[in-house]
Amino acid sequence: MNAMKKAALAVLAMGILSIVACDRHSNKEVFYLVATNVNLPYWQTAAAGFNKAAAQYKVTAKVVGPDTYDAAAEKDALHHAVAAKPAGILISVADSEVLQPEIDAAIAAGVPVITMDSDAAGSRRLYFIGTNNLDAGRMGGRRVIEKLGGAGNVVFFTLTSQPNTDERLKGFKDVFATRPNIKIVDVVDIKGDARNAFDKTQEFLALTGPKKIDAFICLEASSGKVVADAIKRAGGGRELVAWDVDQDTLDGIKSGAIDATIAQKPFTMGYIGLKALDEIFHAPPAQLNKDFSKDSFSTFPLYVDTGTSLVDSRNVDLYLTAAQGSK
Repeated sequence: MNAMKKAALAVLAMGILSIVACDRHSNKEVFYLVATNVNLPYWQTAAAGFNKAAAQYKVTAKVVGPDTYDAAAEKDALHHAVAAKPAGILISVADSEVLQPEIDAAIAAGVPVITMDSDAAGSRRLYFIGTNNLDAGRMGGRRVIEKLGGAGNVVFFTLTSQPNTDERLKGFKDVFATRPNIKIVDVVDIKGDARNAFDKTQEFLALTGPKKIDAFICLEASSGKVVADAIKRAGGGRELVAWDVDQDTLDGIKSGAIDATIAQKPFTMGYIGLKALDEIFHAPPAQLNKDFSKDSFSTFPLYVDTGTSLVDSRNVDLYLTAAQGSK
């Protein structure tokens, strides 16, 4: 075979490979990201990662769910997504008891489901992508101990029944157990509405003497700014640890209104979540409806830790710069 024929065959082979690669993906392949409070900056960031991966693969991405914290409405959104017979679903679980049956139904119907941000460990979901929330809580707990010198009264703002915030709270409690002079005065369920955090903060700020609250801790993204505003109105003098890195929280750290926040990586969760679902869609396991955590030869991990970090005045500029660069 002469050199010209070899070259022509090589070009033909490359063309065939290119066609095959292009045929792997189609905009008819639809992937869903399901969450609650989808208009929050945190979920807009997660959606940006999800959409970026979809654009790279030339598939269709849909972000659905209520714009308030409503587990029942999220269940409805998941149900409708499953009925559309998508290529895969990435979901943050607002309430595992509410969402687990629908997740299991999706798997039974042959729709791959991966959880992100907040897990439903008892469900048939394939695996979890997100934060090690227990360790993240411990990280925050160590910061509070440092700022309070090992003694003081603290209040938490959280979303009860949501698995990730429950794990964060447990992480804080694990660390505080080593410091008996740190007292947890209350754990407030803000019920998905940051205004509840503002109102309760004002009540707690009125306490004086041995009942004075020395630190406020937010276990979700929406309440950091409003708690900081309430503290500022009262003249300051209290520590505040927030959660996540939306613009208001970063600005609060820069101004000194917020001591620190725990940064997660929602963009990364959304980005690798879609890519993982795409791989499963194109190379599905022989049996989707099984407990892969009990299979030592499973092709799936138990969970993917996307990482956390503590943001304070020493490194906040790095996060502010990154936030500007993403726009």
